[in-house]
Order: sequence, then structure tokens, then C-alpha cells
Amino acid sequence: MRVEQFLRNSAQSFGNKIALVAGPKRLTFAEIDVMSDRLATALLAKGVLRGDRVIVFMDNCWEAVVAIFAVLKAGAVFCPVNPSTKSQKLAYILNNCQAGAIITQGRLLPVADTATAATAPGVLKVVASSGNQGDLGNGTSFEGAVAKGNPTTLPDPGIEIDLAMLIYTSGSTGFPKGVMMTHQNIVAAAGSITTYLENTADDVILGVLPISFDYGLYQVFMAAKVGARLVLEKSFAFPHAVIQKMLAEGVTGFPIVPTMAALLLHMKDLKPGALPHLRYITNTAAALPPAFIARLRALFPDAQLYSMYGLTECKRCTWLPPMQLDQRPTSVGIAIPGTQAFVVDEQGRNLGAGEVGELVIRGPHVMKGYWQNPEATARALRPGPYPWERQLHTGDLFRTDENGYLYFVGRMDDIIKTRGEKVSPKEIENILYALPGIREAVVVGVSDPVLGKAIKAVVAVQPGANITDKDIQRHCARHLEDFMVPKCVEFRDELPKTDTGKISRRRVEEVMEAAE
Repeated sequence: MRVEQFLRNSAQSFGNKIALVAGPKRLTFAEIDVMSDRLATALLAKGVLRGDRVIVFMDNCWEAVVAIFAVLKAGAVFCPVNPSTKSQKLAYILNNCQAGAIITQGRLLPVADTATAATAPGVLKVVASSGNQGDLGNGTSFEGAVAKGNPTTLPDPGIEIDLAMLIYTSGSTGFPKGVMMTHQNIVAAAGSITTYLENTADDVILGVLPISFDYGLYQVFMAAKVGARLVLEKSFAFPHAVIQKMLAEGVTGFPIVPTMAALLLHMKDLKPGALPHLRYITNTAAALPPAFIARLRALFPDAQLYSMYGLTECKRCTWLPPMQLDQRPTSVGIAIPGTQAFVVDEQGRNLGAGEVGELVIRGPHVMKGYWQNPEATARALRPGPYPWERQLHTGDLFRTDENGYLYFVGRMDDIIKTRGEKVSPKEIENILYALPGIREAVVVGVSDPVLGKAIKAVVAVQPGANITDKDIQRHCARHLEDFMVPKCVEFRDELPKTDTGKISRRRVEEVMEAAE
């Protein structure tokens, strides 16, 4: 099966059902299906070829959903790019993937124009909400494309092993890497996730995370696959408004990241039972501190909480069955259905319970590699137990317990060596979050002439919280070995975030390095 078949099947089974709510716009499955057919027809008529890369440079809007399915129906490859991306990085992506077209919005057109002028002046632009932008040059109106009459019969778009998506992720060299995902990869991942979440057509799923981020993007695919409704919001910047929208729409599925959890838990007027339809909450991007888990469960007592772990190169790796939360609150669970996950040493040998090593993933959801980057591909995809496969080496350190449940220890390059000991920042951060009043926390290593690296905690506290560095150090000393207690503490109003809302350890470290 190809990904666009999710939409076609739901349009056939649930044609007149509301599929998407985006602001005031409400679209049925049939309407999205027809509009994406029309846009696919327009793309082909403008010269987009099967296999071409088409950048979708848009925020969380109904047009982005239509655009993604249209690109797939045209037999092309969609490349989602965060709308906050600046022209220099967008130009790099355009040039790297040799894009045939870019679909964007009027407010983002100046960024797109600057990027294309530097790298691809002839690239096709499809612009939504162009307003008074005037002459679109080598562009076409999104609204005009989707409003035209009945689309012509589309040519065969290809098969499931064809590339469906090219999604760029941060690279260690400073240049983003294009992760190649086939239709088969996406269908396998979406099928596995909707299986353990037990999604049905009765679900109403909130989509508040950027659809340029695979966690947000897959809410689109999962809803289309099962015939569920997707309530699309642009961000979680105004949580009270989003909560009201969730209540009004009867949201049953709530995907979050830890920074969203922190906002929820500090909403004083949000009481248990405020979202009576909520069936489940999912978390990934970074592990939830145990203190957050306990408070979320108290706030949403009737919702199942799923702790998960994933990375762009395979979408999702693990999930923790909610009934295991009490026994294993810090675990990210077991391999998702239809896949395998295990921990190995530097020689690739499987490790036993309690031993720390690299997490390795097997399954049909593993990427095909990095676009035009054979060296990085060879490092990530290595020979497996059988001659026909390549396994994904995640670069993340994990351990298992005696029952095979997995625990995230840290990124291999995040581990801090201090006083001859290896320290996981995540372990200290979990303790920091257990201190009342801590809103955000990250732990980094800073140069020290005696220790090699000294532990430093960088925190943001709740307004009105009277917490000192000594309070934090005493709290850590009660719960951690002495070599893990932060030697110094820095207070900030807010910690830097990635485009996906995850606290950016790298940006914290860069500021410190610049100050040295």
C-alpha cells in the first residue's frame, strides 16, 4: 500500500465525515481527496515528474494536509520544512534535494523567494493565501489549483517501495541530513502505532505539533488511516485556547512533548476531569521526567499515558504499555509491534540486563538512508544478522531490565565524563524536575581543570518560586551520588528550544562555549 491510499480508503468509507478541523475550516475526507487530486493534476501539468522532490514549506494549516497528499498522488516525494526555517537553511535544502517545486504560503513567500533566488530560480512555486502579493512570477495559486473542476485521471504514481518523504534532521556537521522514507516505511510505522494506541474512526486527534516534525506529521497519516478526525492547531503557545478547542471538539488523543507537559502542569485553573473525552496521551521527542508522569496521571485520571521513544530515521522505536507505568515509570518500553529493538556493545554483541550500550533497531520502518550522504548512511545502517538487511544504529545509549524493558540513558555524545565517571545528564535532569518549582532543566558539562568536566545545571523556575543554587545542590545531593551533584547552577527565564519544542542542549552548550 502507498500512503495516499489512507486518504482514498477513508474518503470511500467515511466520505461526508469531518476529517480535518483547522481554525474555522472544516473539511470532509471526500473534500480533501478531491482537492488533493486537483492539486496533483496541477503539479503534473506544471512539469513535476514522478520521483521529483517537492518542498512543503507551510505551518499547521489545512492547505499543508492537502499538499502532502497531492504530492504523493502525483508520484512525487514530499519534503516538509518547518515554517520558522530561515532562507539560508531553506536554500541548502532546496539545493541538496534538487527540488522540483515548493508549496508555501503568502506570508512565507519572501523567505522562499530569497532561498530559491540563490539556488533554484526556476523552481515551481505554489502559493496559498497569497493575498496582495501581486505577480507570483514562476508560481501558481494554491487556491486556484484546488478550486478547478473535476481532476483528470491521475497516472499510476508508483509502488510502495518508492520514496514518499525526504525529511531533514539536524546533522553533527551543522548541515541537515535528508532522511529517506519509502511508502512502505511510513505505512509500516503508522500501522504499528495505530495498533498499540487502538485508534479507530471514533477518535479525535489533536495535531498541535508541527507537521514538519515527524511526530506531528504522523498524526495526519494515522487519522487518515483509521478515518479519525484531526484537529489541527498552529502551536501550543496559547494553551488555554487549545484546551478549550479540545473540549469543544471532544478530543480523544493528545500527543505531547515534555515542554508541553510543563505548560499543562503549571495551568492553575486546569482541574482533573477538564477533558472528559480524552482517551490517551502520548509523549516522545524526550522522555518525561517521572515527576511529570505522576502529575499528568493525576490531572487526566481517565486517560492512558503512553511513554514512547523514537527518532526520525525510523519514526518510532519503542512504547511502554500504560499498565507498566507504576512498575517502570522511567522506561520507554518495548519495541513497537512488528519490529525489534536491542542493546549492543561496541563490537555489536547483545548486552545483558543492566549493561549500557547502543540501541539498535530492526524493522520495515527503518529508513533507506540519508539523501546523497553515503558516509553517514554507512555509519547509521550496518549489516544485521542476515545478509539481506541493514540495521539502524541509533547513536543512543540504553539499558534493559531483567524483563527486557528499555531505558534511555543518553545520547552517546551527551555523556559527561567527570572525576573519571560517566554521567548521564538525563538522570540528573529527572531529579531536578522532582524539585517543586523547577519548570525547565538541562544538564551540561563545562570545562574544569581538576574534574575534566564539571556538572552544570541550567534551570528555569516557576514565577514566584524562591529557589537558590544551594537548594538545588542539596536536593541533588539527597538523591544522587556525589560526583553527579551539579557543581554550579545557572538560572534563566527560559531555556532555548528546537523547532519541535524540545529543550536544546546543544544551544545551551554553544552559549557557554562562546562565553568561555
